[in-house]
Amino acid sequence: MKILVTGGCGFIGTNLVRHLLADTHHDVVNLDKLTYAGNPHSLADVANSPRYSFVQADLADPVVVGEVMECVEPDAVMHLAAESHVDRSIDGPSEFIQTNVVGTFNLLDSSLRLFNRLSPERRDAFRFLHVSTDEVYGSLGDTGLFTETTRYDPHSPYSATKAASDHLARAWKSTYGLPVLVTNCSNNYGPYHFPEKLIPLMIIKCLNEQPLPVYGEGLNVRDWLYVEDHARALVTVLTRGTPGETYNIGGNSERRNIDLVHAIVGILDAIRPRANGTSYAELITHVEDRPGHDFRYAIDSSKIQTELGWKPQRTLEERLRETVQWYLEHQTWWQDILNGKYQLQRLGGGAS
Repeated sequence: MKILVTGGCGFIGTNLVRHLLADTHHDVVNLDKLTYAGNPHSLADVANSPRYSFVQADLADPVVVGEVMECVEPDAVMHLAAESHVDRSIDGPSEFIQTNVVGTFNLLDSSLRLFNRLSPERRDAFRFLHVSTDEVYGSLGDTGLFTETTRYDPHSPYSATKAASDHLARAWKSTYGLPVLVTNCSNNYGPYHFPEKLIPLMIIKCLNEQPLPVYGEGLNVRDWLYVEDHARALVTVLTRGTPGETYNIGGNSERRNIDLVHAIVGILDAIRPRANGTSYAELITHVEDRPGHDFRYAIDSSKIQTELGWKPQRTLEERLRETVQWYLEHQTWWQDILNGKYQLQRLGGGAS
């Protein structure tokens, strides 16, 4: 297939593009706006592949999106492009509306126009995969899991815009017959993760001997999914999933935030000890919680495991150590990001 991947220079997108090029025979067209979190250098070593091409475009521009769709004529769309950082959505929700809602509408609209003029054979094979988050479901208590039928209850501007885009995607299937699939995933981690997210933030601040900010008491719980496992899941859903269905993708690895931070600290204490001989744990600093901070997310991924045969590989402990090691070995990659506008500042205090 020729697959149009939106947001292919972002964290999950980068790992998905790498997986498609390394482990499948599909051609990849990467459409990315190249915002602050879109980093083409993450794909520099595969950019010359004859099966890869890149288009810089803004999904919020309907004319450009339509032109790209007509030029590329993909066999499938994997829609990952999104503003995704909760704290940024609190400070500036407008960009989230434009990218996550308007951008998704434009992509669905142009995909439907393409779909309607395809040959019957190509129409039967065409797929639109909309990639979303477990945050649309809201917050869990101490027990329970999100399933594909859990009621939506978003609590941040980010999750509200993703919920809106999910509903749009499903409406284009039920109203217009576009063969849409939707996935909702738990928190991802792994290589090429933008430095503002929790795991790389903690690693980098440790290496820079800076305070490690933990919201509140750090008791909020997240289910962690290794990004390469997620990439495999997305391709599995695209090629084997049933249009109109939703598939939840989780890592079966729930951890309290404070416990995850201590795990990162423990790994660094072992493989990159501090010069003064003390633990990086001394740097942990509890800060004021952010507004609307959901207590717990946890995914029930039994549907994708039972129906499509996917499951996460290995454990959080193994993958977390590999992830810490990756950031130690790729300091140039993240240092180039820090040398730009983003300086690991606190975000999410309130709308500006």
